[in-house]
Order: sequence, then C-alpha cells, then structure tokens
Amino acid sequence: MFLAKWGRAELAKAVVLVIGLAPAALLLWEGLTDQLGPDPAKLLVDETGLWAIRFLFLSLAMTPLRHVTGFSLWMRYRRMLGLFALFYVFLHVTSYVFLLFGSQWSQLATELVRRPYILVGSLALLLMVPLGITSTKGWQRRLGRRWSSLHRLVYPVSLLALLHFAWVNKLGILVVWPYALVLALMLGLRLWWFFQRSVTKAPFSR
Repeated sequence: MFLAKWGRAELAKAVVLVIGLAPAALLLWEGLTDQLGPDPAKLLVDETGLWAIRFLFLSLAMTPLRHVTGFSLWMRYRRMLGLFALFYVFLHVTSYVFLLFGSQWSQLATELVRRPYILVGSLALLLMVPLGITSTKGWQRRLGRRWSSLHRLVYPVSLLALLHFAWVNKLGILVVWPYALVLALMLGLRLWWFFQRSVTKAPFSR
C-alpha cells in the first residue's frame, strides 16, 4: 500500500539516493574499521575524486539516454546525479586539504606551482558550484533561457575534470581512456544533435 501511494518515480529516486550515498558510506565504514590501507588519506582523495567524475559523467549521460531510448524519465535523475558529483567533489577537496595536504596554507602557493593540476581541479569546482546552486526548478524559472546557457558550463567542467584526473595519474590519457572515450561519445552525440537541430530547427536541451 505504501509503495503504491509513493509511486514508481519516488521509489526510483530513493534507489538513486541509496546508490549515490553507498560509496561514501563504504569509505566511512572502511575508515572506522581501519580498512583503508597503508595510506588512507591518499585512498580517500583518489576514491572520492573518481566517484565525482563517475557521477558527473552519469549526469551527462541522461540526455543521450533520453534521445536513444525515447523515454524522458532519465531526465528526472540528472539533477540528483549532478549534485552527487558535487558532493563527492567536496569530499575530494576536503580529504586533500585536511588529510593529504594537512592544511599547510603557507605552502599553498608552492603546491599550485608544483602541481598545476590542483589549479585545474579548483577551476572545475568553481564552475560546478553555481550549477549546483541553480539546479532547482525555482532557479530555472528565475533564470529562464539563461539557465540552459549557464548549465552548459557542465561541458568545460567535464573536460577540466578529465584533464585533472589524467594529470594526477601522470600517465596521461592512457590511464583514463575509458572515461575519455565515454566523454568523447557523449559530447560527440551532442554535437551531432546540435547539427541536426540547426538544420531542422528542432528544440534541443542539455
């Protein structure tokens, strides 16, 4: 009876919520039970960064899935997935600043020079914050057409995130090729649909 009243959409969102929180809960459990290995700070930084990219790319996948399957229900989960990406970015940054970097603010400038990938990651974060803040329907109504323009920042954010990921690994695109392939596919599909829209004048959304 409860599930019937709640509805499939709400149940599906609850499942997405559980899936989104599961990696953080697992990392927390491993930390509390001393299962994070010999370098727990680095593992936390690496894992939260990976999950941030995964959820970011999952949020980008919702529009292609809508076009390919013909079902608009995918769009219901785009905002949640995008917010989970932002959530794991904050965990990633917090883990780096307070655990790996040790809050040594006097050395921050030196770190930025020695490790410019930090600057790339910081730029991605700065671009993601307004996307998270304005992700609600209220902001969508307030901004009108500007909302779509603003949220196209997700494309440079995804490229910056991939560059940051490749740079951190020091082995370039060879290490991150699955993520690069997925991103290239999604952006390529968007470019193709944009071309089609320019020909047919059909509406297109992010």
